[in-house]
Amino acid sequence: MHQDQQGDDGRKATTTVMTTAGSQTETPAVAGSGRRPGRRLRLILISGGLGLVLAGGGAAAYRYGLFSDIGDPTSFGKPDTTASAASHSRPGVSMPTGPKAPFVRTSRLPDGTQIAKTTLTGKKSGFTGDVWVWVPKEYDDPAYADSAFPVLISLPGGRGYPTNYWGTGPGLGLQKAVSDGAKAGRSLPFILVMPVHNADTKHHFDASDIPGQPKMGTWMVEDVPDFTKANFRTFTSRDGWAFMGSSAGGFGALKHVLKYPDRFKAAIASGVDIVPDSPLWKGNKQAMDADNPQKLAEKLIAAGGPDVYVNFQIGTAESGREKAEGFMKDYGRGPVHTTLQVIQDGQHNGKSYVRGMREGALEWISKVMSAPTPKPRPAPSGGASGAASR
Repeated sequence: MHQDQQGDDGRKATTTVMTTAGSQTETPAVAGSGRRPGRRLRLILISGGLGLVLAGGGAAAYRYGLFSDIGDPTSFGKPDTTASAASHSRPGVSMPTGPKAPFVRTSRLPDGTQIAKTTLTGKKSGFTGDVWVWVPKEYDDPAYADSAFPVLISLPGGRGYPTNYWGTGPGLGLQKAVSDGAKAGRSLPFILVMPVHNADTKHHFDASDIPGQPKMGTWMVEDVPDFTKANFRTFTSRDGWAFMGSSAGGFGALKHVLKYPDRFKAAIASGVDIVPDSPLWKGNKQAMDADNPQKLAEKLIAAGGPDVYVNFQIGTAESGREKAEGFMKDYGRGPVHTTLQVIQDGQHNGKSYVRGMREGALEWISKVMSAPTPKPRPAPSGGASGAASR
């Protein structure tokens, strides 16, 4: 669960297995980051790059980073999309409330979108950690200026601190998978919010408020969403909020959706364990049960809802399939809807899980989430009103 790797070279097809309670559910080398050159070196590089531009080599100059903007302060959206805009927002849309976070650009993708990082001190958890964010091209499209966008909080496996490999490693392809899916009309253009998942490099915290430890559960379900609402156009309902995660992050994604079904609707949980297993619990069974997906699923089934949706992803070259299938058999009923995405030759790593998302999981989760909606186009002149006057 806690030794998730990032890479994988497998490229074979994905098989999807659909299971619910008594019925079948519906399924349906990117720019890197680096430190900004010093001012003097940058001037030298720019001078050299200018020569390339004059010689018709401007594209090559950008390709090799002579004009890199990595490390620059940046922002998302237009400067006037703040709390003052909330008074004329659409129903169900939460405009950014502020205060705006200070972002620094960490990656620039080929389509012009960016990944940026900020440091967040959670008001409710008291924990301080970094958060990476990526927004799709549609977010800055004037047609969507008044629209909310669905949020996919993306959690890493392994240490999950001080970085989140979904944000620091765009080469894993998560951002491009979302972009390509949205362009093809197979998935929604999600905002990806990628926080650190643990509080240090020595322990794993089961995405929970373990007694006597940093409140990583509160960080994930309170502080990170509050930060997102402060900076981005989001949905007011749970239909616009979901998790995805791999390994330890997959456990967090599964647990958060089951524990807070009033706030989050769906999760993609890859290579996931099913029960909390951090040694930091020290046998505190009552506290562990409060963060045990099995216990949480039982409670949700007994309550009769609200409905939640979980897509388990597992590769054929890793162990753990029986855990996912066991959970689906025991708890995939009533309001707990489950599917299984089996990734042929997939390993316990990020690239395999992104492949599974491309080949089914993103389309699946998009069907249960709210979509951004563009502004209505003005009627063409001489249209319906003109026809009526004749």
